[in-house]
Amino acid sequence: MVENSGKKTGRFHHIEIYVGNLERSREFWGWILERLGYEKFQDWRQGFSYIQGDSYIVFVQAQKKYLEPPYHRCRVGLNHLAFHAGSKQNVDYVTDELRKRNVTILYEDCHPYAGGVDHYAVYFEDPDRIKVELVADD
Repeated sequence: MVENSGKKTGRFHHIEIYVGNLERSREFWGWILERLGYEKFQDWRQGFSYIQGDSYIVFVQAQKKYLEPPYHRCRVGLNHLAFHAGSKQNVDYVTDELRKRNVTILYEDCHPYAGGVDHYAVYFEDPDRIKVELVADD
């Protein structure tokens, strides 16, 4: 039997991501997470985090000895992170901002329906090549 005594059972408490360049990741992730309703939570010499409700995302500078080989989403492990983006207009806004920041939009030839005709989203990579997906809820 599954424990389900609380409404939080099964929800993420936090996600922790080790990054290759903390400052580059701070700049990249900060505006995106704030656009999605996250707030700055913690900040220390080797990391930072953003929180929304009772869930948070942590970014930590990887030690130099662990930087090689670099991350690749097709290896065993995390493939991508997907976030609810709210409206299609918000997906479009973030897409425009990504382009202004010279971030490559993945599956550009199918954008914004790379996930199917009923799936309005933008796909892109963070500075360490972790794929990120923002999905419209409407």
